[in-house]
Amino acid sequence: MVLDEPKDEDDKYEVDGLTYLIDKNLSKMSGKVTVDFVDNGWQQGFTVNSEFPVGGGASCSTDGCGDSGCSC
Repeated sequence: MVLDEPKDEDDKYEVDGLTYLIDKNLSKMSGKVTVDFVDNGWQQGFTVNSEFPVGGGASCSTDGCGDSGCSC
């Protein structure tokens, strides 16, 4: 996940006052995408899951993203 400006090749979704962008080609491959915040004591951060996983690692968290091969 990154902060980005909308582009012509992005789909745009607004949920609870937040705007999410996803590349149209990736959106077709991934199906429905959900973003959630996890805080269960030992793990804290965002998880991104899709209807059809397209690879890139397991769940991504703000405290470890990039350290374990995560591609968020």
